Amino acid sequence: MSKLFSAACERNSAPILQVITPLLADCRKVLEIGSGTGQHAVYFAQHLTHLQWQTSDRADYHPSILAWQAEVSLPNLLPPLELNIGHSNWPKEKFDAVFTANTCHIMAWEEVQLMFGGVAALLQNGGRFCIYGPFNYHGQFTSPSNEQFDTSLKQQAAHMGIRDIEKITQLAEQHGMRLQDDVAMPANNRLLVLMK
Repeated sequence: MSKLFSAACERNSAPILQVITPLLADCRKVLEIGSGTGQHAVYFAQHLTHLQWQTSDRADYHPSILAWQAEVSLPNLLPPLELNIGHSNWPKEKFDAVFTANTCHIMAWEEVQLMFGGVAALLQNGGRFCIYGPFNYHGQFTSPSNEQFDTSLKQQAAHMGIRDIEKITQLAEQHGMRLQDDVAMPANNRLLVLMK
């Protein structure tokens, strides 16, 4: 079966939508980095009909993204671009906003740095970069469950791990973006809003 399912996506879609709806009210084109199963894209495009939602991910995730899209046939939901950070060409067009969920702790830190550079290049001035996921503060985990999650990530691959918010905001500033908001989300996650 090409269609993949994520229980986490099922749980967090509504809370994320509640936060990003006002943020994206004046936007027209959004790029999602790491569309994964494709569930987020379908859910958000269904509810944010004024947006053109551009999915992207590594090629091996495209069958699932396309399978989810085929079920709904939304005119504002675009088929995925191949985007493998550090290995693929970035889109040439500009976007009003970029959204990514649960990618910073999966990528190597060098890839996170490349992602910020790529995002900064394709965002319009005033554009927003919305990042969902767990983060540490002052080098400390925000919960025992996040500490356990970090351990499990590092057991999968040494380059994985929950990132420090201070390093993220510093990286953003290096690329002309500043932290506009840091929203507490369910299950000890955050939604960071960076503005170019």
